[in-house]
Amino acid sequence: MNQHKPIKKAVFPVAGLGTRFLPATKAIPKELLPIVDRPLIQYAVDEAREAGIEQIIFVTGRGKTAIVEHFDIAYELEHTMRERGKDLSVLEPTRATPGDIITVRQQVPLGLGHAIWCARAIVGDEPFAILLPDELMVAQKGGGTGCMKQMVDAYNEVGGNLISVLEVPQEAVSSYGVIAPGEVKSETLTEVTGLVEKPPVAEAPSNKIVSGRYILQPEVMRLLEDQEKGAGGEIQLTDAMARMIGNQPFHAATFAGRRFDCGSKTGFVEATLALAMEREDMGAEVRAMAERLLSE
Repeated sequence: MNQHKPIKKAVFPVAGLGTRFLPATKAIPKELLPIVDRPLIQYAVDEAREAGIEQIIFVTGRGKTAIVEHFDIAYELEHTMRERGKDLSVLEPTRATPGDIITVRQQVPLGLGHAIWCARAIVGDEPFAILLPDELMVAQKGGGTGCMKQMVDAYNEVGGNLISVLEVPQEAVSSYGVIAPGEVKSETLTEVTGLVEKPPVAEAPSNKIVSGRYILQPEVMRLLEDQEKGAGGEIQLTDAMARMIGNQPFHAATFAGRRFDCGSKTGFVEATLALAMEREDMGAEVRAMAERLLSE
Protein backbone atom coordinates (compact mmCIF):
# COMPACT_ATOMS: atom_id res chain seq x y z
CA MET A 1 0.00 0.00 0.00
CA ASN A 2 1.24 3.52 -0.76
CA GLN A 3 2.19 5.63 2.24
CA HIS A 4 0.32 8.91 2.45
CA LYS A 5 0.44 11.49 5.20
CA PRO A 6 -2.29 10.44 7.65
CA ILE A 7 -5.52 12.38 8.17
CA LYS A 8 -5.50 13.46 11.80
CA LYS A 9 -7.29 16.83 11.66
CA ALA A 10 -10.87 17.65 10.74
CA VAL A 11 -12.54 21.03 10.22
CA PHE A 12 -16.20 21.49 11.14
CA PRO A 13 -17.73 24.72 9.76
CA VAL A 14 -20.33 25.58 12.42
CA ALA A 15 -20.62 29.36 12.20
CA GLY A 16 -23.95 29.42 10.33
CA LEU A 17 -26.96 31.22 11.79
CA GLY A 18 -29.46 28.40 11.21
CA THR A 19 -32.12 30.80 9.95
CA ARG A 20 -34.15 28.00 8.36
CA PHE A 21 -34.87 26.64 11.84
CA LEU A 22 -35.86 29.88 13.57
CA PRO A 23 -37.08 30.44 16.20
CA ALA A 24 -35.57 27.18 17.54
CA THR A 25 -32.07 28.38 16.67
CA LYS A 26 -32.38 31.89 18.11
CA ALA A 27 -30.47 30.88 21.25
CA ILE A 28 -29.39 27.30 20.41
CA PRO A 29 -26.86 26.51 17.66
CA LYS A 30 -28.50 24.47 14.91
CA GLU A 31 -25.70 21.92 15.27
CA LEU A 32 -27.01 21.11 18.76
CA LEU A 33 -30.52 20.31 17.57
CA PRO A 34 -31.02 16.63 18.43
CA ILE A 35 -31.83 13.70 16.21
CA VAL A 36 -33.73 11.85 18.97
CA ASP A 37 -31.20 12.35 21.80
CA ARG A 38 -27.89 13.11 20.06
CA PRO A 39 -27.05 16.53 18.62
CA LEU A 40 -26.14 16.74 14.95
CA ILE A 41 -22.60 17.79 15.83
CA GLN A 42 -22.16 14.66 17.94
CA TYR A 43 -22.94 12.42 14.96
CA ALA A 44 -20.31 14.24 12.89
CA VAL A 45 -17.64 14.16 15.60
CA ASP A 46 -18.27 10.46 16.24
CA GLU A 47 -17.90 9.82 12.50
CA ALA A 48 -14.57 11.64 12.49
CA ARG A 49 -13.29 9.75 15.52
CA GLU A 50 -14.22 6.43 13.92
CA ALA A 51 -11.97 7.44 11.00
CA GLY A 52 -8.97 7.95 13.28
CA ILE A 53 -9.14 11.75 13.41
CA GLU A 54 -7.62 13.12 16.60
CA GLN A 55 -7.93 16.90 16.36
CA ILE A 56 -11.34 18.55 16.02
CA ILE A 57 -11.37 22.11 14.66
CA PHE A 58 -14.62 24.04 15.03
CA VAL A 59 -14.97 27.18 12.90
CA THR A 60 -17.52 29.04 15.00
CA GLY A 61 -19.29 32.39 15.09
CA ARG A 62 -20.94 34.57 17.70
CA GLY A 63 -23.37 32.68 19.93
CA LYS A 64 -21.88 29.26 19.17
CA THR A 65 -19.96 28.65 22.42
CA ALA A 66 -22.50 25.99 23.49
CA ILE A 67 -21.02 23.66 20.84
CA VAL A 68 -17.69 23.67 22.65
CA GLU A 69 -19.38 23.35 26.04
CA HIS A 70 -21.13 20.20 24.78
CA PHE A 71 -17.71 18.52 24.60
CA ASP A 72 -16.58 19.88 27.98
CA ILE A 73 -16.98 18.25 31.40
CA ALA A 74 -20.19 19.30 33.18
CA TYR A 75 -19.12 18.92 36.80
CA GLU A 76 -22.46 19.75 38.41
CA LEU A 77 -24.38 17.43 36.09
CA GLU A 78 -21.98 14.53 36.56
CA HIS A 79 -21.82 15.03 40.34
CA THR A 80 -25.61 15.00 40.60
CA MET A 81 -25.93 11.93 38.35
CA ARG A 82 -23.25 10.09 40.33
CA GLU A 83 -24.97 10.88 43.63
CA ARG A 84 -28.23 9.51 42.26
CA GLY A 85 -26.63 6.36 40.94
CA LYS A 86 -27.18 7.28 37.29
CA ASP A 87 -25.14 5.72 34.49
CA LEU A 88 -22.61 8.26 33.20
CA SER A 89 -21.64 6.22 30.14
CA VAL A 90 -24.22 8.14 28.09
CA LEU A 91 -21.90 11.16 28.37
CA GLU A 92 -18.79 9.33 27.20
CA PRO A 93 -19.03 10.44 23.54
CA THR A 94 -19.13 14.07 24.69
CA ARG A 95 -15.72 13.85 26.36
CA ALA A 96 -12.59 15.05 24.60
CA THR A 97 -8.92 14.75 25.38
CA PRO A 98 -7.70 18.16 26.56
CA GLY A 99 -6.25 20.08 23.61
CA ASP A 100 -7.95 17.98 20.95
CA ILE A 101 -10.80 20.44 20.40
CA ILE A 102 -9.80 23.81 18.95
CA THR A 103 -12.03 26.70 17.90
CA VAL A 104 -11.45 29.59 15.53
CA ARG A 105 -13.85 32.39 14.68
CA GLN A 106 -15.31 33.18 11.30
CA GLN A 107 -16.09 36.80 12.07
CA VAL A 108 -17.84 37.59 8.78
CA PRO A 109 -20.16 35.10 6.98
CA LEU A 110 -18.39 34.93 3.63
CA GLY A 111 -19.14 31.34 2.68
CA LEU A 112 -17.85 27.81 3.16
CA GLY A 113 -14.53 28.48 1.46
CA HIS A 114 -13.85 31.39 3.79
CA ALA A 115 -14.82 29.30 6.83
CA ILE A 116 -12.29 26.62 5.88
CA TRP A 117 -9.62 29.27 5.27
CA CYS A 118 -10.15 30.54 8.82
CA ALA A 119 -8.64 27.25 10.08
CA ARG A 120 -5.45 27.58 8.02
CA ALA A 121 -3.09 28.18 10.96
CA ILE A 122 -4.24 25.02 12.72
CA VAL A 123 -4.31 22.85 9.62
CA GLY A 124 -0.79 23.98 8.70
CA ASP A 125 0.88 21.81 6.06
CA GLU A 126 -1.14 18.67 6.71
CA PRO A 127 -3.95 17.09 4.70
CA PHE A 128 -7.24 17.43 6.54
CA ALA A 129 -10.86 16.37 6.52
CA ILE A 130 -13.96 18.55 6.37
CA LEU A 131 -17.33 17.45 7.75
CA LEU A 132 -20.51 19.49 7.30
CA PRO A 133 -22.74 18.57 10.28
CA ASP A 134 -25.94 19.47 8.38
CA GLU A 135 -25.25 16.44 6.19
CA LEU A 136 -26.02 13.48 8.43
CA MET A 137 -24.25 10.46 6.95
CA VAL A 138 -25.37 7.12 8.38
CA ALA A 139 -23.79 3.73 7.77
CA GLN A 140 -25.79 1.03 6.04
CA LYS A 141 -28.45 -0.74 8.06
CA GLY A 142 -27.11 -3.76 9.84
CA GLY A 143 -23.61 -2.35 10.26
CA GLY A 144 -20.79 -0.98 8.16
CA THR A 145 -18.42 1.92 8.55
CA GLY A 146 -19.19 5.61 8.48
CA CYS A 147 -18.61 7.93 5.56
CA MET A 148 -15.32 9.48 6.72
CA LYS A 149 -13.85 6.07 7.58
CA GLN A 150 -14.66 4.92 4.05
CA MET A 151 -13.01 8.05 2.68
CA VAL A 152 -9.87 7.66 4.79
CA ASP A 153 -9.56 4.05 3.60
CA ALA A 154 -9.81 5.30 0.00
CA TYR A 155 -7.29 8.08 0.70
CA ASN A 156 -4.82 5.52 2.01
CA GLU A 157 -5.00 3.89 -1.42
CA VAL A 158 -4.82 6.89 -3.76
CA GLY A 159 -3.80 9.94 -1.68
CA GLY A 160 -4.46 13.43 -2.99
CA ASN A 161 -7.92 14.97 -2.60
CA LEU A 162 -11.21 13.16 -2.13
CA ILE A 163 -14.83 14.17 -1.97
CA SER A 164 -17.72 12.00 -0.90
CA VAL A 165 -20.46 11.57 -3.50
CA LEU A 166 -23.86 9.93 -3.68
CA GLU A 167 -25.85 8.97 -6.73
CA VAL A 168 -29.23 10.70 -7.08
CA PRO A 169 -31.92 10.57 -9.78
CA GLN A 170 -30.80 12.62 -12.80
CA GLU A 171 -33.74 15.03 -12.44
CA ALA A 172 -32.51 16.03 -8.96
CA VAL A 173 -28.95 17.07 -9.87
CA SER A 174 -29.71 20.78 -10.32
CA SER A 175 -29.95 21.18 -6.54
CA TYR A 176 -26.39 20.04 -5.83
CA GLY A 177 -22.73 20.25 -6.72
CA VAL A 178 -22.04 17.57 -9.33
CA ILE A 179 -18.77 15.93 -10.39
CA ALA A 180 -17.55 15.36 -13.91
CA PRO A 181 -16.28 11.78 -13.69
CA GLY A 182 -13.10 10.48 -15.27
CA GLU A 183 -11.50 7.08 -14.97
CA VAL A 184 -13.37 4.58 -12.80
CA LYS A 185 -10.80 3.16 -10.40
CA SER A 186 -13.09 0.75 -8.55
CA GLU A 187 -16.72 0.17 -7.70
CA THR A 188 -16.61 3.07 -5.21
CA LEU A 189 -13.73 5.25 -6.47
CA THR A 190 -13.88 7.55 -9.51
CA GLU A 191 -11.45 10.13 -10.82
CA VAL A 192 -12.82 13.68 -10.78
CA THR A 193 -12.15 15.82 -13.86
CA GLY A 194 -14.43 18.73 -12.99
CA LEU A 195 -16.96 20.16 -10.53
CA VAL A 196 -20.17 21.97 -11.46
CA GLU A 197 -22.36 23.77 -8.95
CA LYS A 198 -26.13 23.22 -9.46
CA PRO A 199 -26.10 22.55 -13.21
CA PRO A 200 -29.24 22.39 -15.35
CA VAL A 201 -30.37 18.77 -15.62
CA ALA A 202 -29.56 18.60 -19.34
CA GLU A 203 -26.02 19.88 -18.75
CA ALA A 204 -25.08 17.85 -15.67
CA PRO A 205 -21.93 15.78 -16.29
CA SER A 206 -23.17 12.95 -14.04
CA ASN A 207 -25.67 12.10 -11.32
CA LYS A 208 -23.00 11.96 -8.59
CA ILE A 209 -23.50 14.79 -6.11
CA VAL A 210 -21.04 16.16 -3.55
CA SER A 211 -22.30 15.19 -0.10
CA GLY A 212 -20.59 17.22 2.60
CA ARG A 213 -17.42 15.23 3.31
CA TYR A 214 -13.97 16.11 1.99
CA ILE A 215 -10.31 15.20 2.38
CA LEU A 216 -8.13 17.97 1.00
CA GLN A 217 -4.46 18.75 0.71
CA PRO A 218 -3.22 21.92 2.50
CA GLU A 219 -2.59 23.67 -0.83
CA VAL A 220 -6.32 24.47 -0.93
CA MET A 221 -5.67 27.06 1.78
CA ARG A 222 -3.30 28.94 -0.53
CA LEU A 223 -5.95 28.96 -3.23
CA LEU A 224 -8.62 30.19 -0.82
CA GLU A 225 -6.29 33.02 0.17
CA ASP A 226 -6.95 34.81 -3.12
CA GLN A 227 -10.16 33.09 -4.17
CA GLU A 228 -12.62 35.55 -5.67
CA LYS A 229 -16.24 35.56 -4.58
CA GLY A 230 -18.42 33.15 -6.50
CA ALA A 231 -22.06 32.06 -6.33
CA GLY A 232 -24.11 34.04 -3.84
CA GLY A 233 -21.32 36.58 -3.42
CA GLU A 234 -19.46 34.12 -1.18
CA ILE A 235 -16.05 32.47 -1.30
CA GLN A 236 -16.90 28.98 -2.51
CA LEU A 237 -14.89 25.91 -1.56
CA THR A 238 -16.03 24.27 -4.79
CA ASP A 239 -14.24 26.96 -6.83
CA ALA A 240 -10.96 26.40 -5.01
CA MET A 241 -11.24 22.62 -5.39
CA ALA A 242 -11.91 22.99 -9.11
CA ARG A 243 -8.61 24.85 -9.44
CA MET A 244 -6.78 21.88 -7.88
CA ILE A 245 -8.15 19.35 -10.38
CA GLY A 246 -5.46 18.46 -12.86
CA ASN A 247 -2.69 19.63 -10.56
CA GLN A 248 -3.18 17.04 -7.83
CA PRO A 249 -4.90 13.63 -7.70
CA PHE A 250 -8.63 14.17 -7.20
CA HIS A 251 -11.13 11.36 -6.63
CA ALA A 252 -14.72 10.85 -5.59
CA ALA A 253 -15.62 8.12 -3.13
CA THR A 254 -19.19 6.86 -3.43
CA PHE A 255 -20.58 6.47 0.07
CA ALA A 256 -22.10 3.10 0.90
CA GLY A 257 -24.74 4.37 3.30
CA ARG A 258 -27.48 6.93 3.73
CA ARG A 259 -27.56 10.73 3.69
CA PHE A 260 -30.07 12.97 5.42
CA ASP A 261 -30.14 16.67 4.58
CA CYS A 262 -30.66 18.02 8.09
CA GLY A 263 -30.24 21.57 6.85
CA SER A 264 -33.86 21.32 5.73
CA LYS A 265 -36.83 20.80 8.03
CA THR A 266 -38.17 17.83 6.08
CA GLY A 267 -34.75 16.17 6.01
CA PHE A 268 -34.41 16.74 9.75
CA VAL A 269 -37.78 15.11 10.43
CA GLU A 270 -36.93 12.22 8.08
CA ALA A 271 -33.64 11.59 9.91
CA THR A 272 -35.37 11.67 13.28
CA LEU A 273 -38.02 9.16 12.21
CA ALA A 274 -35.59 6.86 10.39
CA LEU A 275 -33.10 6.63 13.23
CA ALA A 276 -35.78 6.42 15.92
CA MET A 277 -37.40 3.45 14.18
CA GLU A 278 -34.06 1.62 14.10
CA ARG A 279 -33.43 1.89 17.84
CA GLU A 280 -34.02 -1.14 20.01
CA ASP A 281 -35.31 0.93 22.93
CA MET A 282 -38.05 2.73 20.99
CA GLY A 283 -38.19 1.53 17.38
CA ALA A 284 -41.32 -0.60 17.65
CA GLU A 285 -43.21 2.09 19.55
CA VAL A 286 -42.24 4.84 17.07
CA ARG A 287 -43.21 2.66 14.10
CA ALA A 288 -46.61 1.93 15.67
CA MET A 289 -47.02 5.65 16.34
CA ALA A 290 -46.25 6.54 12.74
CA GLU A 291 -48.68 3.92 11.42
CA ARG A 292 -51.38 5.23 13.75
CA LEU A 293 -50.87 8.80 12.61
CA LEU A 294 -50.95 7.76 8.94
CA SER A 295 -54.23 5.94 9.43
CA GLU A 296 -56.01 8.91 10.99
